[in-house]
Amino acid sequence: MTLLAGFNVIQIGGGSAAAVCGRLLADVGAQVTCIDPGDGIMLLAYLNRGKAVAVDATEQRENLAAAHLIVREGQPKDWLASPYDLTELRRTNASAIVVTISPYGETGPQANDPATDLTLFFASGIARQLTGQVDDLSEAPIRPVGEQSAFIGGLAAACAGMHASLGNQSGASIDVSIHEALATLAMTELARTGLGNKSWDRKRLSDGNGATVTILPASDGYAAISPREEKQWTSWLKAMGSPAWGADPRFAAKADRVKNWDALHALMSQWSRQRDKQWIADTAQREHVPSFPLRDVSEHLDTPQMRHRRYYGPHDLAGKTIQVPGTPFGLNVVAADRNQRAPNGPMPLSGVRVLDFSWVIAGPTTTRYLAAMGAEVIKVEAPGKGDPGRGSELHTVLGQTKKSIVLDLKKPQAVEIARVLAAKSGILIENYATGVMDRFGLGAEALKTVNPDLIYISASGMGRTGPDSQAVAYGTLLQCYAGFAGLNRHPDVAPRIGLAWLDPMCGLMLAFVAAAALWHRQHEGGVARVDFSMIEAMLWTMAEPLVASQLGTAPKPMGNASTRHAPHGAWRCEGDDDWISVVARTDAEWRALCDLVPGLSGMAALDLSGRIAAQRVIDAALTAWAGSRSASAAAEALLKAGVPAAALARHGDLVKSPHLAAREFWDRHGSGVLPGLPWRASFGRTTGPAPELGADSEHVLANVIGLSQEHIAELRKSGALG
Repeated sequence: MTLLAGFNVIQIGGGSAAAVCGRLLADVGAQVTCIDPGDGIMLLAYLNRGKAVAVDATEQRENLAAAHLIVREGQPKDWLASPYDLTELRRTNASAIVVTISPYGETGPQANDPATDLTLFFASGIARQLTGQVDDLSEAPIRPVGEQSAFIGGLAAACAGMHASLGNQSGASIDVSIHEALATLAMTELARTGLGNKSWDRKRLSDGNGATVTILPASDGYAAISPREEKQWTSWLKAMGSPAWGADPRFAAKADRVKNWDALHALMSQWSRQRDKQWIADTAQREHVPSFPLRDVSEHLDTPQMRHRRYYGPHDLAGKTIQVPGTPFGLNVVAADRNQRAPNGPMPLSGVRVLDFSWVIAGPTTTRYLAAMGAEVIKVEAPGKGDPGRGSELHTVLGQTKKSIVLDLKKPQAVEIARVLAAKSGILIENYATGVMDRFGLGAEALKTVNPDLIYISASGMGRTGPDSQAVAYGTLLQCYAGFAGLNRHPDVAPRIGLAWLDPMCGLMLAFVAAAALWHRQHEGGVARVDFSMIEAMLWTMAEPLVASQLGTAPKPMGNASTRHAPHGAWRCEGDDDWISVVARTDAEWRALCDLVPGLSGMAALDLSGRIAAQRVIDAALTAWAGSRSASAAAEALLKAGVPAAALARHGDLVKSPHLAAREFWDRHGSGVLPGLPWRASFGRTTGPAPELGADSEHVLANVIGLSQEHIAELRKSGALG
């Protein structure tokens, strides 16, 4: 099924992030034409498969003139003498949305700093969190596998560009900073630090979140488990055969398990080492405990779940037929009224109402983007504590500009209110466990009778169909299952859970498909039902290891090592857990590095193969040089010399960053600040405080539905409103 037939996209240059953006758009039906797409690396060949290429000047000009969206990647200095400078593009096409992707954005003091995948992960602070807390701070922070900065930057560009293509944004420009897009993956930590609280510490002091989710050794690898709720812990003990130590008071409550985590993990590991990883996961899932084995990415190429969902398809690459992912959206498009009006107002989604049944990270991140683009988001929460995100700063940032209504969906009166709200909404999004919305009578088929034009978006770990659709899943577990966690480590270090990477990444994908579905409804008259699979989204972004495994080179954990650049790594600086990341991409950058670092002064003539062979000598020289100075001083010297480098950022560094301040990344919130979006749009963004639980119940019931005060009072008395 396609959403964007007739939507014309021009992808300019050989940037990987622009290629990711174009790939996502092409996968849902857009006509993507490349200009100067570059070559030489397998990732680009993979991302650009099936796209058209405009070669001669006339063809390029004609395609640019017909484009709805133009995507380009580069720094401000790159456009000075380029035919694709914004002024030149506007002469050819004054109405297209132009999205520019760059390492640090188009403005600000760092806009032209040299940058790479590795240095951006250090500069954004994500390398500090990626693999979770460590026992030994001599373990270097790392980047993730597979050029993930390009995927996050490309997804942000596709999301922002698609939203800008709606409504009254003709001729709008979007400025995507990969640095900011990466930083916003750690939204809780950014908000916590921005509001004046302590920044995240890389050193493990207690359980390192193990009592929530952890990895256990198995006889044939590893299994990840997440008995985070007390009832899940009780079920997990049953799955392990009710061991005697389960009654030990040291492990009675979650707080006790955190305090005594090392002893508890050792006991669970004694049990798990006697079983294979799939058996552990299957046994846990039978007890409704979230669990998955750590798999290699290649193990997902042919599974009953992927076959059922027809996720993969054949493609010829490098002289071999390989399997490539489809989209993670599980699209079904049905015919509806073709006379849907476009959003009408100052923002792309002005006039669009979104009924939000999502919670925690992935769904609320999605609806945060929709709200920032002008949608009216009504967040439906359960009585009591509401969204678990309210237990931290998460809701403070993700709940911005939304309305909150409490409905006890166990009450028929509350379900009827939800049905009436669905009848008055344009989009519904939910990420409950499979079957929950259907049991409430709020599934896509049930709501079709009250609103046939409703765009219905379901998000789940494995998708709503297939033999694994009922599996209990969280994003961090799926990172393990997909092979992501197993590859994101140094070769001699056991895998760890790490940052909740998948959830915020899925937020970008879901906000993108919501905008694409709106475009389709406006232009083609069809209504999309989206069955989004988080595991498929994770695999979609793991293109590099997926291709490598099929072309004969099984991916292995490499830490910060690279086969394309040398040196390429991180070195400890003076200070508490201070590190500098350094990359030499070219011989010129290598010579500049040799001029700066005394221990390298006689090695300037080495080419890439020579540098790889001399890795130990280079490492020793950089260790000595970095160890005698601060990370910030090292970064300043390296960048001044034109060498890509970045100090390992703390979130407090991002709050104080002159560059982010110049780009107005932070929004004032009381005495502190909250992080903005991973893009800047010429039409701005909508901001406002996050609501208290149920703060807007009466307003929504009276003004959206039109209920009388007497009726609202009856609903309160019945318990339907909690």
